[in-house]
Order: sequence, then C-alpha cells, then structure tokens
Amino acid sequence: MADRSKPESKRRELPPGSIPIGELLGPAAEPEPAAVETPAPEPEPAPFDAAPEPTPDAAPQPAPDGADLARRLFFRRFAGEVVQTAATVVGAAAALQRSSAEAASALLGPDGAAGMMTAGGPDAGIQAPTGFRTPFRFASDDLLLVVDQRRLPEELVEIEIRSAPDATWAIRQMVVRGAPAIGQVAAFGLALTAGIARDMKPYARRATLLGAAKALKNSRPTAVNLRWAVDRLLARYDAWGELSPDGDAIADALRDEADQIAQEATTDHGRLADFGLAELPVPADRPVRLLTHCNTGPLACGQFGTALGVVQAAHNAERPVHVWVDETRPYLQGARLTAWELAQAGVPHTLIADVAAAHLIATGQVDAILVGADRIAANGDTANKIGTYALAVVAARHGVPFLVCAPLSSVDPEAPDGAAIPIEERKADEILYVRGQAIAPPGTDAFNPAFDVTPAELITAIVTEEGALRRPFGPAIESALERSRVRRAAMAQAAAEAKWAADEQARIGA
Repeated sequence: MADRSKPESKRRELPPGSIPIGELLGPAAEPEPAAVETPAPEPEPAPFDAAPEPTPDAAPQPAPDGADLARRLFFRRFAGEVVQTAATVVGAAAALQRSSAEAASALLGPDGAAGMMTAGGPDAGIQAPTGFRTPFRFASDDLLLVVDQRRLPEELVEIEIRSAPDATWAIRQMVVRGAPAIGQVAAFGLALTAGIARDMKPYARRATLLGAAKALKNSRPTAVNLRWAVDRLLARYDAWGELSPDGDAIADALRDEADQIAQEATTDHGRLADFGLAELPVPADRPVRLLTHCNTGPLACGQFGTALGVVQAAHNAERPVHVWVDETRPYLQGARLTAWELAQAGVPHTLIADVAAAHLIATGQVDAILVGADRIAANGDTANKIGTYALAVVAARHGVPFLVCAPLSSVDPEAPDGAAIPIEERKADEILYVRGQAIAPPGTDAFNPAFDVTPAELITAIVTEEGALRRPFGPAIESALERSRVRRAAMAQAAAEAKWAADEQARIGA
C-alpha cells in the first residue's frame, strides 16, 4: 500500500511573495458554524421555500452592520493586488482551498457575520443568517461543505460532499446552482472520488471515475461549465494514464486540476468585474439603476461573482448604484439569493416581480441590464435563466444596454448557435407549489423550462475576463479565447518559476 502520510501543507504550500487570504482582509470574526447535513440520495426534496412577498414601494435595503467595510476592503484589495500578480493569485487560491479557517474568517465571515437579522419584517418571526458566503469550503482535505441554497435566506445549512455521487446529488437537487459554482463543485467531487479510488486496481479505478464523470455531466445539461470542468479532470487523468497503477499520483493530479479550476474562477471573475465596471453608465446626478435576473453572486460563481460581481465592484468603487432585483420565478433565486447577497454587501436594492421589469424599462427607470450565462454558443447566442430572453427583447425595444457577464468557461465552441444548446426542463412542482402550498388546482399541467436562449443580436456586449466583447461575437469570442490561453500560459510559467525558487530556497536552507 502506498504511503500517504505526507502532510497536506507540503502539497499546497504558498509560493514566495504570496498573500494569504486572511491577510488580504485583515482580522475578521469567525462565524458561528453552519448546520451540516449529509446528503441522502432519496427522497426528493419538498418544493422550495419562497422569500416573503415584497411590499408595495419597497425601499432599498440597508446594509447589516459591519458587512460593508469588510466587502469594500475585499473588493479593492482583491481586484487591485490579487488579480494583478500571478504569484499572488496562485497563493490566494491555494490559501482558499487549503484552509477552511482562512476561508471562513476571510470570505465566509466578515466582521459581524456571526450575527442574525430578522427577515420579513419585525413581526415575521423568521431569523435569517447574515454574512457574505461563498458556495463551498473545505472542512478537511477530503470533506467539502456546500451551502444548501434551497434553505436561504432563512437558514444557513451546509451539505457534506465526500465524493462525486454526493456532488451529483447536490447539483441535481439545486443545493448548489449557478454555472461556475456547479463546475467547481463537480471538479472537486470527481477529485474526491479519485482520492477514494487510490488503492483500487487500475481497471476498477477507471470504471469508477468514468462512471462518476458521466453522472456528473448528466446532472444539469444546460450549464456548459459542468461538462468543461469534468472534461478537464478527465483529460488530466488520460494524460497521466488511465491504467496507471499509481493511484496516489492520479488522485493528486485530479485534485490539483480542481484547485486550478477554482483558482482560475477567482482570478477571472475579478477581472470580469473590472471590465464590467467600465461598461456601466455614469449618470451625473443620481445612482446608476441596474436590473438583474436570477443570481450571479459568489453563491452562484465561487468566490467573486459575475454580473453581481460587477454590481458590487461599482458599489465598492463608491459609485452610487441601485439594483432592481427580479424575483426570478419559479425558483426565486433573485428574491431568495440575490437580495440576500446584496444586503450582506450593503448594496441598495429593491425586489420586483418579474413581470414588472418591462414597465420599469419602458418608463426609463433602468440604465442597464446585467445577466449571467449558463452557456454561450460560438456565435454569441446565450442560454440563461428562463425570462432572460424577454428582458433582452424589451431592452432592445427601449435602447437599454443588455450586458451578459460570464467567464469564457461558459463558451461552448462546439455549439454553433443557440439551437444547439440543450434546455433543461425541471419538475412541475416548482411552478405548482410555493412554500409547500399548491397555487393551482389539482391535476393542473405545468411546463417548466429552466432556461431560454437570447439571440446574439439582442446582446449589447458579453463581458468576460478578457474584456467586453461586441458584435460580431464569433470573431470576438475566438480572439478572447486565444488571449486567455496566452495569459494562462504566462501565469503557469510564473507559478512554475515561483515553485522552483521555493524549492531552491528550501534546498539551500537544508
């Protein structure tokens, strides 16, 4: 049996000059531990709990005490220092994945995060957790904790992920959602299964990993980040040798690839936020009024956020901003998650019914619309949460900028246009029930497509980590992908040089 007693810290040591995430933010209060549950494959979860019904003329939400300062510091130093320096980025990603304590104190719990806030008004009696959260963290090297997003905003509960089957269940059941976050959790799930399979015979290991990868890719068919992430781990496995007897080396290689995916997401989303900030209108005498659909913050994306990352970059650059938050029927990601994240970051916002968005756009109360993407075709056609297409049509009618904010990992070069993007259809119960109560007569049929496709001609720009892309999107996407490859190669070279320098320093010291 292979010796696996080597300490974890040696495998993910920070290169010289790196800044641990805890130091980036300074001291922060450790949040109270969230409740932790172990996933069970059955039964199916009950219909989701919706957020409280908004009151007419809802006022912008105030920031919880302590949250705003911590988020300002995070965004400024993250964008200004971490994203700019390759060695620092590698160190930050390693710190995030290595230490749940650093992740909890830095990203998962800014000052005051252990407190509680009352949701739904003073008489609602619902206690909701405060504190900005990313969708996952490592409790130990073989235990990933994923925030159960079905339980927010009322409860903060973490689900245990120890293998690819656990990750598949969590993705399919919407415990974790958002294309980038799904991809990262899938990658870590497959890497955890590789760790479990260390001592298997090569043929058994191959069957286990390939079967787990297939189940993961089938768990949510529309989000291309999921397939992209799993395929990256499989390529690393194939490069090492599928029938290699060295189970330790294979497990370490797949975990390193998953770490790399999370690191890239952290870096790319920070760059995307900077480019998106440059695209926002700047009214002279009032806040810029932005409209969002679904959820695109750290809960959906990993550590930073895409469309919501742009919003918060504007807020933390001290540019006045107000956000109209689409409730996002039927799963209410806007009402339950986006409003919650904006409240933690202290961003002024107002919740609206989806059907109110067209009125706001037509009456000149929206300066720009920011959405994410679950898959972008080679020509720029974009699949996103159901209802996005309708917003794009209304925006085009009234001349309002419509910005898709997504990393290049959301691009599917194999899909020539939107017609090639598969659209997931989810359970009818998500439409027929709210908070466990039926809202339609018994026996009512329901059609529940989770996504729609917005044609490229309705999109003002696709904001990526390589800049804001404009029509014709085909050549622009190809050029951005090439720039990304060059940048990643340079970062990999910088990381290799940093590692060599660290090894040399250790050798000389010894």
